[in-house]
Amino acid sequence: MNWDLKSDRPIYAQLIEQMELRIVAGIYQAGERLPAVRDMAAQAEVNPNTMQKALAELERRGLVYTQRTSGRFITEDREMIRKLRDLLAKTQVEEFLEKMRSLGFSGQEIRQMMEQVLEGTEK
Repeated sequence: MNWDLKSDRPIYAQLIEQMELRIVAGIYQAGERLPAVRDMAAQAEVNPNTMQKALAELERRGLVYTQRTSGRFITEDREMIRKLRDLLAKTQVEEFLEKMRSLGFSGQEIRQMMEQVLEGTEK
């Protein structure tokens, strides 16, 4: 998964979001050791201080923890990861519904369209 950073919002906030996505998607597994800050910053093409700020926030939230001399690790709390996954999904659905309603679609029309799309992808 590439780092997809835009200039419209603070970079550290985007790094947090993308790290959360990587965790819930299983790219970074529960209990897995993260690469060094400098390595991650180089991969994302950001300043190491910016990556450090993002990781510090993830640590504050409990998704990442530090072991002295060993580095940073993803939380082993799978329930926390599952709850984050559900929250991120719910947020996406709410944003989608808001956009569809702003286009003038009713709840029934949205359901019908979703069913059509799902049927098309299941074939």
